[in-house]
Parts: sequence; structure tokens; C-alpha cells
Amino acid sequence: MTELKNDLLLRALLRQPTDRTPLWIMRQAGRYLPEYLKVREEAGSFMKLCQTPELACEVTLQPLRRFPLDAAIIFSDILTIPDVMGLGLHFVEGEGPKFEDPIDTEAEIRNLPRPDVNESLRYVMDAIKLTRRELDGSVPLIGFSGSPWTLAAYMIQGGSSKDFASAKAMIHDEPHLMHTLLGKLADTVTDYLNAQIEHGAQAVQIFDSWGGILSPEAFREFSLRYIEQIVSGLRREHEGRQVPVIVFSKGSNTHLEALADTGCNALGLDWTISLQEARRRVGDRVALQGNLDPAVLLCKPEAIRQQASNVLNSYGQGDGHVFNLGHGITPNVDPDHLGVLVKAVWEMSPAFH
Repeated sequence: MTELKNDLLLRALLRQPTDRTPLWIMRQAGRYLPEYLKVREEAGSFMKLCQTPELACEVTLQPLRRFPLDAAIIFSDILTIPDVMGLGLHFVEGEGPKFEDPIDTEAEIRNLPRPDVNESLRYVMDAIKLTRRELDGSVPLIGFSGSPWTLAAYMIQGGSSKDFASAKAMIHDEPHLMHTLLGKLADTVTDYLNAQIEHGAQAVQIFDSWGGILSPEAFREFSLRYIEQIVSGLRREHEGRQVPVIVFSKGSNTHLEALADTGCNALGLDWTISLQEARRRVGDRVALQGNLDPAVLLCKPEAIRQQASNVLNSYGQGDGHVFNLGHGITPNVDPDHLGVLVKAVWEMSPAFH
């Protein structure tokens, strides 16, 4: 086992002392980087990029060559699971993900397989192993998956949507069928994250990207319940270290206390709630990750520094904070602006520890 030279992220997620606030960025390997666009063009398609371990490793490492970030996150997509369940994932330029065979009948849901993720998603596991080797202990590697509700929403809708109305309709028309689908997805996500941990992921994040579109009752029954099931089934120690679990449920601020009770180590927060309020509500149960509005990175450097200061002040003194955006970095961000943010957090955050 290679010694981890920078374990700030893991310690912060476990609410252990750190000398500054660690920082990573959702979608840090992505379209805002010219070097990413070059590799993406060479790959020929987004799916080919995801499915070629050497290329996935390369783009995972690219942001770390530019910025002193405290973690890498493996380059992949949350919709790999529906793809290997037989729905035929592809990406349309300007439109996002599409499935060739979306599901909407009882027979289709009941016939969905529970894939052997070590085989069907071998390319993800190979990318994780290769990336761990290339990182050589410099920073930890994060693995991830979509939540069952988020995956189900895409699978029923057939792609992206503003409201996922078809998926929400199934909740009310055929709740038993939705539970069947979510149960299958929860089992597969658990398998998938455990396989990522086994192959070298040192922390994992569950992306509940669409939890915030549900009513309070529906969120508890159709999203929260399955997140809790997954967290309880995850391997929490590997290579002699604890493996922290982050839950990021966008737009679900009314459910912070319940999310903190899922058994996760940390909650990711979007920018619509202050860290101060979130910390007051969850106490010392979990660490908090976030939560700068990604649009701030389009601003002038001084505004970026000021907003970074505001986030740090909002969390306040003490450990258990991982600095991040409240959602993924957008493609139109100037990489130099992210450099301003990283430098600001490095300079300002020691005063809070």
C-alpha cells in the first residue's frame, strides 16, 4: 500500500483535525479545460472516453497538474449502471444523455438484470487501479455513483429533463413498480461502489442530483430510503483506512437532518443554504462539503476571492469542512479563475483551523 502523502480530504470528511480546509471541485475533470477537450476529441465520443481506462485516467489527472487540489475523482458518468442494465446509453451533442431503450412497463422493470459490475463495468475498475498507480499516493481518489432515484428518473424519462414528469408520475400511479426498480438499482449501486472501493477508491460520493424535485413525502420514500440502504451496505474500511461516504442531494435542504442520519460521513451542499445554517442543524454528526455557487467562477478575481472568504466564514472555525462548489463547474469557466479560487482557499483557510 502506497503511503498517502496528502490525506487532508479523508481527515476532513471524518471530522478529524486539519491545518487548512481541503478542496476539490465537482466535475473538475471536464470541458472547461482545453486539455480535456483535446483528449475528448481524440477519443471520438464521450462514451469511448469513459470506457478507455488510459484516457479516463489521463483526464482524471489533468486538473491536478494545473491546481493543487486535495483529491482526484475518477472520470466516469453516473449513467453507466443503466447502460450495463441494457438501456443503451449514448450522448447527443447539445442535448446530453439519451437511452435507446427507456423503461416504462412492469415487464421491462422486472426483467432488468443485476449486472456483475466487476465484469460489465471493468473499464471503471481498471481506470481506478491505473489512476491510483499514477497518483502514487499524492492525493486520495474519489469514486462515485448516482442515487437510485436519480438513475431511475433518467431511465424512465429516456434522458435528461427539467422536471422528470414521467418518472414522478410512476411514483403516484405505480409506487410498487417504482420500488421494484429502486430496489434493483440500490443493490447494483451498492455492488458498484463496493467494487470501486475494492479497486482503490478511497472515498465515495452518492449523487442524488434530482432529489430536490420530489415532494417531502416522496423524497423520504423514494430517495432517502434507498440512499440509507446503500450507505448501510458499503464497505467502510480498506487498505487499513476508513473509507468516507459523501451524500450530495441537490435541492434537498429541507431534509438535511434526515440525510445526516443515513450513516454517511459527510453531506454535500448546494449554494441555496448557508454552511452556518447547515452546521447548526446537523451539529457534529457529519462533515459538510461545499458550497460556492459555480457562477462565481465567471466573476472577476476579486469577487471570487471575496466569495471564497464568505464560504469559509459561513462554516466558521473548526474541522469537518471540505471546500467545493455547490454543483459541477460549468464548461464556460476560465481555468485561471479556478486557479484564483484554489489559491484563495489555500491562503485563507488556515486561519479557521
